[in-house]
Amino acid sequence: MSGRFLLDSSFVIDLLNEVASGVAGPACDWLGDHPRARLWISPVTLAEVMEGAEEPAAARIHLARYAWQGIHRAQAEKAALRQRRAKDRLGENDAWQAAVAESIDAVLLGHDRDFKRLGLAYQDYHARH
Repeated sequence: MSGRFLLDSSFVIDLLNEVASGVAGPACDWLGDHPRARLWISPVTLAEVMEGAEEPAAARIHLARYAWQGIHRAQAEKAALRQRRAKDRLGENDAWQAAVAESIDAVLLGHDRDFKRLGLAYQDYHARH
């Protein structure tokens, strides 16, 4: 399957841990199943990964391999609209991630039950297809 995916920090953190341990898990398996996927990160992904990185230099190098989508006015408006309409608001970072994914016509790839309400715009990489 090819397509555009915005990587949530949950995916990137699992991937970095799997690579460091030498033991493939759900993130490595997902990449193996989707060799033609186009992978993106946002400032939210970068900030959340770097915040918890034990080796920031290695994490920075890894993150540099993905396409970058910044957060601008269009994403701010999408995040505000989503939060205003929602009965159950997403957390602020999750709302930003959903808005960025929507703005680049990407599927948000992560492992977060709150994202399930996004429907087809979200894929849980723990669920093998």
